[in-house]
Amino acid sequence: MKKPIIVIGMGELGSVFARGFLKLGYPVQPVNRSQSMQDIADEIPDPAAVLIAVGEADIHQTLQECPAVWADNLILLQNELLKRDWENTHVTDPTVISVWFEKKKGMDSKVVLPSPVYGQHSKLVFNALSQLDLPCVQLDSQAELTYELVRKNLYILTTNIAGLVVGGNVESLMNQHKDIMNAVADEVLDIQDALTEQQNDRTKLMKGLIEAFEGDLEHKCMGRSAPARLKRALEHAETLNINVPYLHKIAQTHT
Repeated sequence: MKKPIIVIGMGELGSVFARGFLKLGYPVQPVNRSQSMQDIADEIPDPAAVLIAVGEADIHQTLQECPAVWADNLILLQNELLKRDWENTHVTDPTVISVWFEKKKGMDSKVVLPSPVYGQHSKLVFNALSQLDLPCVQLDSQAELTYELVRKNLYILTTNIAGLVVGGNVESLMNQHKDIMNAVADEVLDIQDALTEQQNDRTKLMKGLIEAFEGDLEHKCMGRSAPARLKRALEHAETLNINVPYLHKIAQTHT
């Protein structure tokens, strides 16, 4: 009998991964909002893995409250995630996946790109997604993971924030509003450089952004969380003392 896998947050993404784990023969123990992680950790102190599938707004509190016996056994999948989000907690070396498929209620998963994963449970994640015909690629280094996380952040923030101005889909953003796309992306990358404490390869990242656009040209730019993403970006910029005049202009005129 395989050890169980804990899934914290059984929303759309958590349910996809749970199905993949079940197809591999792992028992799955869900943890919902009304349940205590510590109570379940007392019963299952040594699971095969612990997937945290809560939304990005809840990830920091969930990491803080994560039972110590699980802290070196985590899989994270949130958007807007970087190493700084876990390195000052008791969590050590989590497996991290940058999810490039979209799952909405009543819909099958829609793939934009293969989802890169890095960490001790990368093979487990790869195998689980393979059960569902969802492409995944295992990374070889922390540096590769940092690039992939920054690329996903660039995609999410640029499309959402530019979408507040132009609406539409990523094809129209790329082809008809390139000046707005570039202005937003440039300031987003200023913030990402500060958050990662390194100068990221902008040429490579912009190529990666266009590759993601081409993976789903009809993808809508502005999700319902766009104003919150802009607000978080401006908060980071203020904390890190980064000048982002274009993002401020968007906030003043389109939120």
